[in-house]
Amino acid sequence: MSVLFVEIGCEEIPARLQEKAIADLRDGLCRRLAALGFTAEPGRMAVSPRHMAVEVTGLERALPDAQTDRRGPRTDAPDKAIDGFCQSTGLSRDQLVTRETEKGAFYFAVIKQQGAVLAECLQTVIAETVADFPWPKSQRWAGTSLTWVRPLHAVNVLVDGKPVTGWIDLGGAMRIAFGMTATGHPFYPADPVSLSDFDSYIAAMNDVYVLVDQEYRKATIADQLAKVAATKQLQLVADDNLLDEVTGLVEWPNVIIGQIEPDFMFLPPEVLVTSMRVHQKFFALTPKGAAENLAPYFLTVANRRSDPVNDKLIATGNERVLRARLADAKFFYEQDKQTPLDSLAKKLEAVTFYEGLGSVAEKTERMVALAGAIASRLEAADPNTARRAAALAKVDLVSEMVVEFPELQGIMGGYYAAAAGEAANVVDALTQHYRPQGPSDAIPASLYGRIVAIADKVDTLAGFFGMGARPTGSRDPFALRRAALGILRIIDEGNLDLSLDALLADATALHKSAGHKVDGHNDDASGDYSDLPEFILDRLRVRLRESGIPHDVVAAVLAMCPAGAVGDVRLWGRLAKALDSFLSSDDGKLLAGGWRRVSSLLAAEEKKTRNLSAHVDEDLFVDQTETDLHEAVQRLPNTRGKDELAILSAMQGLAALSAPIDRFFDAVVVNADEDNVRKNRLALLASVRAKMQVIADFSQLEG
Repeated sequence: MSVLFVEIGCEEIPARLQEKAIADLRDGLCRRLAALGFTAEPGRMAVSPRHMAVEVTGLERALPDAQTDRRGPRTDAPDKAIDGFCQSTGLSRDQLVTRETEKGAFYFAVIKQQGAVLAECLQTVIAETVADFPWPKSQRWAGTSLTWVRPLHAVNVLVDGKPVTGWIDLGGAMRIAFGMTATGHPFYPADPVSLSDFDSYIAAMNDVYVLVDQEYRKATIADQLAKVAATKQLQLVADDNLLDEVTGLVEWPNVIIGQIEPDFMFLPPEVLVTSMRVHQKFFALTPKGAAENLAPYFLTVANRRSDPVNDKLIATGNERVLRARLADAKFFYEQDKQTPLDSLAKKLEAVTFYEGLGSVAEKTERMVALAGAIASRLEAADPNTARRAAALAKVDLVSEMVVEFPELQGIMGGYYAAAAGEAANVVDALTQHYRPQGPSDAIPASLYGRIVAIADKVDTLAGFFGMGARPTGSRDPFALRRAALGILRIIDEGNLDLSLDALLADATALHKSAGHKVDGHNDDASGDYSDLPEFILDRLRVRLRESGIPHDVVAAVLAMCPAGAVGDVRLWGRLAKALDSFLSSDDGKLLAGGWRRVSSLLAAEEKKTRNLSAHVDEDLFVDQTETDLHEAVQRLPNTRGKDELAILSAMQGLAALSAPIDRFFDAVVVNADEDNVRKNRLALLASVRAKMQVIADFSQLEG
């Protein structure tokens, strides 16, 4: 089997695009080769800012010839039909073959197809892969018509170490011929590297100062960062996203340490880290054993060989640039602290939240009302504190610092509130209320942070749903799914005894009273937001499924939710976990089988009559198993309960029901000859079904 090796050289590919791009290159080649009939197996990949290399293995040098027999009309068919068949096959009548079949003599076209040769196919395969490459954004350059993320310089194609003839048509009478050499680091001129296979390519590129293997380059940077930090008894502030980005920016990494002037160390750590990371791609450091304090140093990753003189110049230059950045940050911070919080809040009137949903100041007013309503329903919360926290939650959006560094919204609000003497509960709420910002992010740690976060997210959901801006398919431009999941997580993980249905009604009423459109209407009587509870339940389904609970168990539990409502999300979670655990036990498996016997028998009877009796007459019992089953049913709770203890009790009651059901069916015939006995036994089974349906909708369970 043959190995295809393709290497592309171009100008710097944006770091965020590299990982997907190299996979797209490999998959595009494999897909096109497989469509031609080749056995294309994905091989290794390597990508750096200026190079992309992939291999495809398991390829046949040439495919075997193929023969296709196509049956045509009968030999005695009209000439017009025979001529039409000849025309469709490209053969003359003399070239057709006559064969006898069970239905008579027919003409057959025997079409022989020569097997594709790999080397001859690669021109088209590679040209199409390059021309149709799925860059999110691409460009043309000079007089070319082909688009690429950055100007394309070289396309190298080899099969089993030997070059393949071909070219890429750039348009404008310009071509790039397939080659077999790659260029090294642009700062260090050297002879082009001759290519043969993937292994020699990686080694040869290292010799010309290009670490083309992305994972090796990343590990090298991480190792250098740790070693250079250790020279000053420091440790790195972990930043995986920055490490990934820097890995996509350099080809020959060289970590250099620089100093931060002491005058800037009073700034909040988040300001220092963000100033370094966002604009300069610098890594922050802390003293070993004192991770809560930043050290007055930073690390930068240069794209060049290590040299003491150059390294010092680079450090000095970066220190000078950082000094200017931090001087701006210092000015912003001091100016913002001198501005009263209520004055900042006034500026929110000029900031639009979203067209049709008013200003951020109006959103804040709704959040204040919602936060107060939430706090009034929670025993441990003070409504006044919750309202104050909500009133200040968005003020830092108009601060100088957050205008410069949007990543610091919420965080700076906490610092400014603390400097203004606000209560610690309020400060914590401002810092935390944007959480959780994703599945890996924690919920707010403080009670008031949770209250304001829920108020913020519920207001957003009600507003956008009222406008009809619901997520569709994979599109969710306003992150409404994330907002709904955040609310569910905060209520569940924060163990908040909170009615989400009441809160949704409050939020919708606030939008209606403000005159915002609700499902295309702006009169407060006709607005309809009935999709919102189901949307949140869908997010709950996703959350429960992702926790490992089977979909039919989730469906059985959520079917108990009242129509048009969300219900108690904590209860649904507890019940789903308990029911899943129970159904996995031996008793649960037996009961599930008993349920199917009960429900199927009742369903058959209900097709005959809609009015099965709900009254069970103990005097009509003939067998002890009827009495035992009736008593077991009576012991089941009439409600499922809300806390873990009550739910556990309900599951134990279900466990005690499986044996009586089995004994009942083994001992008696439900459809007895005596009509009153038969109806009474059906009523007994109906009581079994009714009591089980108190716990969950068992009809949703599969198999």
